[in-house]
Amino acid sequence: MQSQTSPQPQWLRSYYFTRALFSIAWIAAAILSGGHSALTSILLVIYPAWDAGANLVDARSNGGLKANSSQALNVVVSTITTVAVILAVMKNTHAVLAVFGVWAILSGLLQLYTGVRRWRSYGAQWVMILSGAQSTLAGGFMITQSLAAVPPTILDIVPYAGFGAFYFLLSAIWLTATIYRKATAKG
Repeated sequence: MQSQTSPQPQWLRSYYFTRALFSIAWIAAAILSGGHSALTSILLVIYPAWDAGANLVDARSNGGLKANSSQALNVVVSTITTVAVILAVMKNTHAVLAVFGVWAILSGLLQLYTGVRRWRSYGAQWVMILSGAQSTLAGGFMITQSLAAVPPTILDIVPYAGFGAFYFLLSAIWLTATIYRKATAKG
C-alpha cells in the first residue's frame, strides 16, 4: 500500500518522460552547438539548474521537501553545482568537467537513496537505483578525464546525459507497463 507521501504512478511516469525529453533535447543542442563557447556555456549551466528545478518539483509533488530529504539535498547540491559551473566556465574546461564529476557522484548517491526509498513504498525503482549507481561511477570517470592533458569539451558530458535520458525513459516505460498491468488486473 502507498504511503501518503509516496509518488502517484501517473505523475511519476510523466515526470520521468519529461526528464528524458529534456536530456535528449540537451544532448541534441550540445552536439549541434559546434563548440560555440557562449551556447556551450549556457548549456553547461542549464543542465544542473534544470536538475535542481526538477528535483524541487518532484519533492514538492510527493509530500514536500521535508518528507523527501534526499531530493531536498539534491536541490541544494544541484544549485551549488550550477554556481560552480558558472565559475568553472570562466576558468577552463578541465574545471567544468571536474565540477560535473563531483556533481555526478553526489547526485548519483542521492538518486540511489531516493530510488531505494521509493521502492519501499511504490516499487519499480530498480532503473533509478541502477542510474544512481552508474552516475556515481561516471562522476569518478569525469574527474579522471578532467585531469588529462587533452582539454575536455561538452561532448565529454553528452554520454552522461545520454545515460540519464535512457534511464528516465526506461523508468517511464516501465511505470507505464506497471500502471497498465494493474488497471487490467482490476477490470
